[in-house]
Amino acid sequence: MAPREFPTNAGGLCQKGWTSASLLDHPERLTTPLLHGSPVSWDHALDHVARRLTGLRAAYGPDAVAVFGGGGLTNEKAYLLGKFARVALGTSQVDYNGRFCMSSAAAAGNRAFGVDRGLPFPVTDLDQADVVVLAGANVAETMPPLLSHLHGAKQVVIDPRYSATARQAVEAGGLHLRPAPGTDLALALGMLHVAVAEGYLDRSYVDARTTGFEAAWRAAAPWWPERAERVCGVSVAEQREVVRLLATSARRYLLTARGVEQHAHGVDTVSAWINLALALGLPGVPGSGFGTITGQGNGQGGREHGQKADQLPGYRSISDDAAREHVASVWGVPAASLPGPGRSAVELLGALGRPDGPRALLVFGANPVVSAPDSAAVARRLKSLDLLVVADPFPSETARLADVVLPVTQWAEEDGTMTNLEGRVLRRRRALAPPPGVRTDLEVLAGLALRLGPRPDGVPVPADAFPTRPEAAFDELRRASAGGLADYSGISYPRLESGEALHWPCPSPDHPGTPRLFTDRFAHPDGLARLVPVEYAGPAESVDEEYPLWATTGRVLAHYQSGAQTRRVAELVAVAPGSFVEVHPDTARRAGLSDGEAARVVSRRGAALAVVRCAPEARLDTVFLPFHFAAEQAANLVTNPALDPISRMPEFKACAVRLESA
Repeated sequence: MAPREFPTNAGGLCQKGWTSASLLDHPERLTTPLLHGSPVSWDHALDHVARRLTGLRAAYGPDAVAVFGGGGLTNEKAYLLGKFARVALGTSQVDYNGRFCMSSAAAAGNRAFGVDRGLPFPVTDLDQADVVVLAGANVAETMPPLLSHLHGAKQVVIDPRYSATARQAVEAGGLHLRPAPGTDLALALGMLHVAVAEGYLDRSYVDARTTGFEAAWRAAAPWWPERAERVCGVSVAEQREVVRLLATSARRYLLTARGVEQHAHGVDTVSAWINLALALGLPGVPGSGFGTITGQGNGQGGREHGQKADQLPGYRSISDDAAREHVASVWGVPAASLPGPGRSAVELLGALGRPDGPRALLVFGANPVVSAPDSAAVARRLKSLDLLVVADPFPSETARLADVVLPVTQWAEEDGTMTNLEGRVLRRRRALAPPPGVRTDLEVLAGLALRLGPRPDGVPVPADAFPTRPEAAFDELRRASAGGLADYSGISYPRLESGEALHWPCPSPDHPGTPRLFTDRFAHPDGLARLVPVEYAGPAESVDEEYPLWATTGRVLAHYQSGAQTRRVAELVAVAPGSFVEVHPDTARRAGLSDGEAARVVSRRGAALAVVRCAPEARLDTVFLPFHFAAEQAANLVTNPALDPISRMPEFKACAVRLESA
């Protein structure tokens, strides 16, 4: 298929994509393993890591060693990383940075629909939409190619910021709703109240395809729109207009993203939006739908195959006996030898160095020193470890703290597969050989597993347990995922290379894949979707006289995630050289600050340096920080590590701060 024929992005790239090739021969590229900062051979580095891991496991048990992965890893790497943790190391302590990104939407989707897939329909379905509501999404900066599918629709953007997406929507005749940070749940409850009280409830759909409506309505009934307005600041008129648009348009979609997820009650917030979508009859109906926009490069596939603390491949629960038996049989080990669920990402990082916590950490595809909340505390804990090993193409902020750094390949130097936001599995082909001295993550895992040898508990590790060929790893992933919610067993490299569009589940070699879920039934045993009653709760901390402003974080167009790569691209740095704090001019003036001045954004956890950027459209009570920058500019020096009780996602989108002159 020619690039321009590819339906998701028609071959289009954002500026991060245009410039990514400059990183392949970047002068800071790592090409030699480092031990305490000094170059060593691969054998020396891997021998050292294996020896230290063996000693720590023998002295403190298997959970003394932890693994931290990333949502940008290929499916093959994510799969083998989870297997390495549970089979080679025998540890339950494995999680990944996707916990910061999609976990609340995944949990809400699973309990409502029985399965989590970002978009349960092809993205091209949006081309014909009459109205698209984007709740907590800034796709103009985070996923620009998606905009090409939205141009024909009336767009409604729900975001405390007047983001680039909100600006585009308003200029095209759409709407921008600006709830106060952390109040999206109140807004969704108020809009469900409008839908029911004003006669927009799709009763036939609700009766035929859902269960739980009455309980969900009892929770929403006290949230008349006037009450919701007092809490979130969105007017009754705006609430009514958005509900009217969603209820009366022929082709209508409601999409959520990180803005409604990254809260201490993010799962309930996503559930509230799902309840609204179900009440209006959107999910599973041709020409309409509900979905979640995925964040990282392999944000969908990266969470399906076992690098998450509570999951096994195929989106199976690690606590399910049948799932354990199936996966263990593929892996050639006893099911009883697989550990149970471990700590989630923030809890795992918080336990590092504690007497009851891991004493060693292996990091693949992540930079938690920048990406984790309360990042100064994370850096202190990483420094306290007996062993920190980081596999990375560059000396990231986390790699600079490591005892051992292992140089690994980049995107153009390796084969593999990725799964996009619509559940479509994509073939990544190697375009060029990696620099001499660089290995793939699969080769690193295989080399470590070989050196670790038999487990201390006597469980044999099969000699061929960690293939280094991506296709061999994928073929094993297919068998491990067979029968699971995310069933890849019918997908193969030859089918992908022939140009077939294969969306999971794809349970057999002659199955065409499933581009549209829920057209006939949802994934629960009875085929019905669940409306879940949710109660309003605000942010985990409050503003007061000392910290009178809300801070929210997010992305900018020029950078990506922790910025470990994009901050090394000259063209991108020229556009966005450092952090800024977006603030209303009156709010800046009250803090004694002016546009372009250096400021400190101070929370109860720490302070971040940023340049003041006055924005007349900003809320008077809210400031915005991009999270791509490091050291004293890191936004996560101030963010709150409070966790959602279900997803364990941290509250990146609402923390109390004050502004000071720097």
